[in-house]
Amino acid sequence: MTPEESLEELEALAATAGATVLERVIQARSSLDAATLIGSGKVTELAGLVKGFDAGVVIFDNELTPTQLRNLEKQLECKVIDRTQLILDIFASRARTREGQLQVELAQLNYALPRLVGRGTQLSRLGGGIGTRGPGETQLETDRRKISKRIKKIEIELEGVKSGRAIQRRQRVDVPLATIALVGYTNAGKSTLFNRLTGSGVVADARLFATLDPTVRQLQLPSKRHVLLSDTVGFIRSLPTTLVKAFRATLEEVRQAVLLLHVVDVSSPYAAEHTAQVMEVLREIEADETLQVLVLNKADLLPDGVENADIAAARLLGAAAEKGKSYAASISAQTGAGVPELLALIDRVLPADPLQRVTLRFPAGDGGTLHLLHEYAQVREIRYIDDVCEVIADAPESLRWRLKHFVVQ
Repeated sequence: MTPEESLEELEALAATAGATVLERVIQARSSLDAATLIGSGKVTELAGLVKGFDAGVVIFDNELTPTQLRNLEKQLECKVIDRTQLILDIFASRARTREGQLQVELAQLNYALPRLVGRGTQLSRLGGGIGTRGPGETQLETDRRKISKRIKKIEIELEGVKSGRAIQRRQRVDVPLATIALVGYTNAGKSTLFNRLTGSGVVADARLFATLDPTVRQLQLPSKRHVLLSDTVGFIRSLPTTLVKAFRATLEEVRQAVLLLHVVDVSSPYAAEHTAQVMEVLREIEADETLQVLVLNKADLLPDGVENADIAAARLLGAAAEKGKSYAASISAQTGAGVPELLALIDRVLPADPLQRVTLRFPAGDGGTLHLLHEYAQVREIRYIDDVCEVIADAPESLRWRLKHFVVQ
């Protein structure tokens, strides 16, 4: 990704956070300046722009060290934040559930801890009270201790969340239903596709990170197999490590899935880079070996005569697609074009709960069993012989196991 493209994404992040971008500046240097990142001359130029535009904040695309942050704020005389802090701010504004809020706060605290020096931060909201400050203890030491104490408390609460999710997953296994997870770069259209497939009302808009808290809904495939579809947080270039760690409980949904729907905005000129970034995060959470279907979304925005899905997948995923590790489908989640074909592909490649043709015999008056077959299997033929109902159907393994005493060997 070029510096210009990277700044375009930073501008989109800033707009998502509610900022109005007044100017974009690129600095080319052979090495980074340890004191200010961009060098004294560029700082002077930037200070002039800040005064000229009466800007309230300067956002850097690089992560700033505590020293650089302190020096820049002193010389520019305005608030300075970096890309990581901007993303954390967006996450904080988007988290709706208690779990999401805890995860974001944990990431913010881990980010803030080494950056306390010289900022005069007052963290009274994090705790304190009589007896919390030792003799001769500085404000800095007090703040550090408050943050460390809060971090430990949040980590304990999130362990409880992780345990709760583990219980939920065990309950799903008992059903049993396979889990399919939607993954992809932020704003690729995951939530729109989720709503299209499940009929849900998950928030879906053009802003980055519109959805943070995971949502799980049941989905029926053309074969009538039932699966669970999970919508997860969007990934982004250089996703802060603190966020990846904080959201590990949520990302467990991705690790436990038997199939990933990797949604890509195929109309984006940066589709290849976005795909590579998602694959990198999947490697970080040890989910890169899970079977994938590459969902080439927003295909309706492409010009006529573009490459087909298989060629696009090979281009975006490289050797992985050539080795048959992934499958691909072109769709438009907005219009619904290609979605039936996507569902058929999922049905074909889903490794869990495989279909098999079976013959079942049960009492003719057993309407409950016949209803289950119509609901969860593809019934091919029904015959009544005296007081026995014989059904030939393509049934998933879970249903065959449930009705095993009626299966004809």
